[in-house]
Amino acid sequence: MGAYGLRTQIWNNNWKSVALLAGFPFLLLLLLYGLSVLLLASRGTEGRVDQALIEALYILPGYLPFALVGAALWFGVAWFFHQTIIDAATGAKAVSRNDNPELYNLLENLCISCGMPMPTLRIISTPVRNAYASGLRENKMSVTLTTGLIEALNAKEIEAVMGHELTHIRNRDVRLLVISIIFVGIFSFVGELIFRGMYYTNVGRAGRSRRSGGGNAGMLIIVAFAIIAVSWVLAFLVRFALSRRREFLADAGAVDLTRNPDAMISALRKISANADLRSAPRDIKSMFIENPAASGSFGGLFSTHPPLDKRLDALVMMGGRDTGPVEVEPPHDGPWS
Repeated sequence: MGAYGLRTQIWNNNWKSVALLAGFPFLLLLLLYGLSVLLLASRGTEGRVDQALIEALYILPGYLPFALVGAALWFGVAWFFHQTIIDAATGAKAVSRNDNPELYNLLENLCISCGMPMPTLRIISTPVRNAYASGLRENKMSVTLTTGLIEALNAKEIEAVMGHELTHIRNRDVRLLVISIIFVGIFSFVGELIFRGMYYTNVGRAGRSRRSGGGNAGMLIIVAFAIIAVSWVLAFLVRFALSRRREFLADAGAVDLTRNPDAMISALRKISANADLRSAPRDIKSMFIENPAASGSFGGLFSTHPPLDKRLDALVMMGGRDTGPVEVEPPHDGPWS
């Protein structure tokens, strides 16, 4: 009965995630509408603001094909090269069985136990303690650990972390999160282009328009920026909601694979003490097992992960024991010796 309940919850979460991602085309239309209003403002329209907003709706279809082609190209590049981009951003390196047999065998045994293909094992050389799973295709998935995590955690704790990341892969969390990051990247790119470059150009044009009688141009610029900002914020909220929802299930999946909730609790305690990989881009941090950078911002709306206390409480309900902060021993010479 427990397995059925867990599967039902996974299915329900995946369905909600697909529904949320389906909203991205509508957000793209909202973004294009804001750009249309901005274009009218740059021309120095002399009509009323409400008339200009209606006119922007009429010119919107003309930009749609270009936007769709651009989004498709963006998605295509990200689909085929996302792992290369992530590795370049984090410094992750693929390792083989010969490079680290103990770690490789630990991951392989977990994959055999749950009947899934072996992902590529990657390691980031940094004292920061963190981990993440990445990939879009089933035979091209990766699990990445930092050297700081490997040195600070014992074998059972590392096994729990691997179980957490494998659960993300099994539940298709990784694929959905990467796709959402790709789409949000479109809004980030366009927003940065507008607010850093086009803003000054349009302000100058609006000033000239006001001198020539187009006094509504400035108001249109404000409206356009507001529309673009709304689409940008909504896109980010969708991605953060996707990420937060899945961490509880991944923790539960780790316990289901390892039968050791205590190891998952102590692993999270050790990771949270030094989890912030500052060199990693903000979007990639949302894939980590713990992301303290955005915790608590705006009442949790912009947090990519649930609060640590709530995750620990959930693990305690699964039979684990939380004894509080865990003291980390100095780095050892061999793997978990």
